[in-house]
Amino acid sequence: MDATSSHVQRFSHDQWAALAKSTPLPLTHGDIRRLSALGDPIDLHEADAVYRPLSALLQMYFDEVGRLHETTSQFLGLSEQRTPFIIGIAGSVAVGKSTTSRLLQELLRRWPATPKVDLVTTDGFLYPNAELERRGLTFRKGFPESYDRTTLFTFLKQVKSGISGARAPVYDHLTYDIVPGAYLEINHPDILILEGLNVLQPPKMGSSGELLAVSDFFDIGIYVDADEADIQRWYTERIMKLRETAFNQPESYFHQFVFMPEDEMLKRTTDIWESINRPNLIENIAPTRSRADIVLRKGPDHTLTEVLVRKL
Repeated sequence: MDATSSHVQRFSHDQWAALAKSTPLPLTHGDIRRLSALGDPIDLHEADAVYRPLSALLQMYFDEVGRLHETTSQFLGLSEQRTPFIIGIAGSVAVGKSTTSRLLQELLRRWPATPKVDLVTTDGFLYPNAELERRGLTFRKGFPESYDRTTLFTFLKQVKSGISGARAPVYDHLTYDIVPGAYLEINHPDILILEGLNVLQPPKMGSSGELLAVSDFFDIGIYVDADEADIQRWYTERIMKLRETAFNQPESYFHQFVFMPEDEMLKRTTDIWESINRPNLIENIAPTRSRADIVLRKGPDHTLTEVLVRKL
């Protein structure tokens, strides 16, 4: 989304925060500590300034879609239950998608109209490591071709069709792989948040010859944005923190790096960024920013600097 485009409304941090004055925020300091992702610090004041207005805006969209469903159902003579409202959240590795998703889930489920808000990440739809190796995609993990698109589309179709027990595979960030036989079951949520690197990708030809896009199932698409240099720094800081915590667990895929000298670990982290994360960001993720309905632009300290909203 181009901030200079006439179809976009641009808000500075202070302009956006001013919208929070008439909106309740039932979050506590404990909520913030629990929901913040590693390396993505946020305090109660920032949550109040950013996510309170955002949750209110999303509630307005939810309400309007509901009214449209009711009106069209009456016109068509249908009595079908309203299908879940789906929010897609995209952005680079380490940009803060997880914190955004979890905070929105907490806020949205506290509105009377949407008590049931589920969160699913597309990590669960990655091919298992063994399959990635078989396909020669081990070093393309996170790229669009590393996902099981068929299973992802089946899941989204089931959710939008109102089917009970739609199942999303589970990804373990400790073992860095899909958990065999484990699923997250989704049953008629009011809102589903789908978070992932490439969820705003444009349509691609499916096996059936149809042009399909994950975003076709979205009611709203959000892109979390920041300068590449800041994202790389956040990624490096996160890896170094994990090296002191999660990497120490023997079952961790990255346990092999615990005793690596710090300078060598920093070099390896830079190499991974330059060979995998940066190309994916430039080639696949950043170009989808223009397809978002809302862009959250962050500064060097993770604080929001501006919000871009596509005009209706």
